[in-house]
Amino acid sequence: MDKTVPAGAAILLDFIRKIEAGRTDRASYDVIYGKNQHKLKKQITAMTIGELVDEQVSFTKRFKSSASGGYQFMRKTLQDLSRELRLSGKQMFDPDLQDRLGYHLLKRRGYEEFMAGKITMTEFAKRLAMEWASFPVLAATKGQHQQLKRGQSYYDGDALNKALVKPEDIEVILRKAKAAGNELPALAPKKLEAESLPPEPEKPKPVWKSKRAWLWSYIGTMSPAALMGAFDWRVQMVIVLSIIGISIYSILTMKQVKDKIIELVEAL
Repeated sequence: MDKTVPAGAAILLDFIRKIEAGRTDRASYDVIYGKNQHKLKKQITAMTIGELVDEQVSFTKRFKSSASGGYQFMRKTLQDLSRELRLSGKQMFDPDLQDRLGYHLLKRRGYEEFMAGKITMTEFAKRLAMEWASFPVLAATKGQHQQLKRGQSYYDGDALNKALVKPEDIEVILRKAKAAGNELPALAPKKLEAESLPPEPEKPKPVWKSKRAWLWSYIGTMSPAALMGAFDWRVQMVIVLSIIGISIYSILTMKQVKDKIIELVEAL
């Protein structure tokens, strides 16, 4: 579910996808009317919204309906949403976009008013049934084609649509959605836990990998030999000069000394 969809709406959208597409997994977003998605050369989540709208013309001819995606968007609905939300048509029709579009449809049908207690559950359910033909109305009302009883699809009588869920199930899910509220999904606990942990201390290098250790070992070994005159004076001179050079290098490369030198240079 897209992270911009609040908790209550996410519960509703998952339920709608289960009823409309027959599943709630990633594959649910590729479903087209009549479960005919396997007949397509390209899955709809790999299309842009503009490409899909163009393809839906053939869906109507081949499969009797243009309903596409996890929320079974009709071609006209996608065109209306594109104009209303000023979509370029180049956005990928991926699961996140479908979730955001589905959420916008919920808001169109009175989701925010229902959550705020401004319209009744029965009224909101009727509006949802007007958007999704598989949803039943919760009370007797006038439908698109005929007078309806509780539990019938708003479009009952068109020989194409019928309610696929019991009205009692709608009431249960609407209560759950309202109880969940409009909070945005929190970060996963594992991620929060990982972010709160202090950084691991840097492990010291093994002695045998330390250049400084080898340099000081050389100084400690050669200094006594040079002082005791164990070599020819020319060799001793080379050893003394190398010891002096190594000592200067070791001192200058110490972090504290390097930092101090940088401070002095920057101060000039």
